[in-house]
Amino acid sequence: MKIAIHHRPGSFSERWMQYCKKQGLSYKEVNCYDSNIIEKISDCDALLWHHSESNYKDVLFAKQLLYSVQKAGKVVFPDYNTGWHFDDKVGQKYLLEAIKAPFVPSYVFYTKKEALNWINLTSFPKVFKLRGGASSSNVKLVRTRKEAVKLVRKAFNCGFPKFNRVRNLKERIRLYNEGKSSVSSIFKGLAKLFINTENSKMQCKEKGYIYFQDFIINNNHDIRIIVIGKRAFGIKRLNRSNDFRASGSGKILYDKNQIPIDCIKISFELNNKINAQAIAFDYLINNDNKYVLTEISYGFVQTGYIECPGYWDDNLNWHERDFIPEYFIMQDVVKSILNTKYKGKKL
Repeated sequence: MKIAIHHRPGSFSERWMQYCKKQGLSYKEVNCYDSNIIEKISDCDALLWHHSESNYKDVLFAKQLLYSVQKAGKVVFPDYNTGWHFDDKVGQKYLLEAIKAPFVPSYVFYTKKEALNWINLTSFPKVFKLRGGASSSNVKLVRTRKEAVKLVRKAFNCGFPKFNRVRNLKERIRLYNEGKSSVSSIFKGLAKLFINTENSKMQCKEKGYIYFQDFIINNNHDIRIIVIGKRAFGIKRLNRSNDFRASGSGKILYDKNQIPIDCIKISFELNNKINAQAIAFDYLINNDNKYVLTEISYGFVQTGYIECPGYWDDNLNWHERDFIPEYFIMQDVVKSILNTKYKGKKL
């Protein structure tokens, strides 16, 4: 058995390689950007790539490469069911509606006329989102029709950059004021106001559609549940100061008593339909006091879960112990290799 791993500093790959070393598993580090990557993994049983929504190269072809390798009979992570909807809130809307998930009412339009007609009939505030972006980076509260109309005109004209430089600087200042960042981070944010990075130069603008969600009032937090195989763990994320957004706030509660067991149960049930190897569900409480989904993702920032005291299994039993989420992924990958290629034989 040999596992190919694309290494990216700060990603799942660091713990994946660590796991292989501890377990004596054969692996090799590969570069998925190589034109002959298919040839280079020909002697491998699996390909693992924690691709990023913020790297233009990953966005261009990561999903296509992984699906192609999967169709060739190899185990991949993330596989098609896990990754096709990654960083695509529009795609997630259709998926969650199709499987009848408890989902915040969401609206997408592909012409300016339809969007403006809807704006004249709906109520405000609403939440505007671009289809991509992590940590609430492309999420905005729209309080009035006038604001919504302005966004629609921009969506069907010049479009929106995927990277918002002003918002990035404000976020850096917020983190500095909370003691979570340094002065140098603010200077980097200032530099990005005037200097285009290679990544931002290569990214296309978001245009030709507009996406809104209903605004769920009186939420000062969200609940994030991550399911990996038959395990689930969660955190409670408090909103930023004077903000409606919790994702990316860095204000995290790890106490398992803060995690509603209903969210764990719903997450397992939904993933039985989605069949993802790993998936994060983000929940808010609606006006009927029920938890509803805002979006999903296969990726997550590992450092945000280090202090989780344990996890639930799919029978909702609690296991109080330290764990490493990336090890769960590796355990399931190895099991899949044994079940598919080696039909359960131990190597």
